[in-house]
Amino acid sequence: MHPAALVGAAAGRAAHFAVSGVIGGLIFRGAAKAAPTVKPIARKALVSGIAGGIVAGRWLGSAAEEARLKAGDMLAEARSSLGEEAPPPSAVDVEGHAHDHEH
Repeated sequence: MHPAALVGAAAGRAAHFAVSGVIGGLIFRGAAKAAPTVKPIARKALVSGIAGGIVAGRWLGSAAEEARLKAGDMLAEARSSLGEEAPPPSAVDVEGHAHDHEH
């Protein structure tokens, strides 16, 4: 896999975890402070906020994966334009496989 695709995937994952972590931390910190006095309406709003954070995290994960796939497609197209054959997509480097067992 091309280094640019790896960097893009890593950046997407980092953004996903950073945003999810900050939002989740703020929500849970606020929930812990307000838990004894939370009224049903406030609790429902808090649950909705947490659900929104989960949805946002899923969306960010999906966007990061889509960016990774698009980067891989562009890399394959660039290699094709140079007359090279693009390697199949893989998350595992099989060339440095140095131990014995059946595959």
